[in-house]
Amino acid sequence: MPGLFHLTDRATWLAAVQAGEYRMSTRGVTLDEEGFIHCSRRHQLRAVAELLYRDADDLVVLVIDSDKVPVPIRDEVVGPGGEVFPHIYGALPVGAVTEVIAVGRDSEGRLTLPGE
Repeated sequence: MPGLFHLTDRATWLAAVQAGEYRMSTRGVTLDEEGFIHCSRRHQLRAVAELLYRDADDLVVLVIDSDKVPVPIRDEVVGPGGEVFPHIYGALPVGAVTEVIAVGRDSEGRLTLPGE
């Protein structure tokens, strides 16, 4: 299951690097509050960005090698009839993040995401 993606703000990621692990579930919600870290597949990034991060700046996409994640990862349906998203059930070691990609904005103000 390599190739998981997670959007976050740069400051949160830099704090995780200092701590050695990442513990945010999604924007404004911690791992302890939610119980898992929300992730996406590449094709799901745009929908997540538009739903949760449309008004945010200084974002990064974490590229995660799931083979380096020592806690369970479960593909789960979000909402009735919803799409299946990967969830990490525990702290994410910073060593499992293989790339950190800055997210910018295009000339129309849309977030620019990897793979688009």
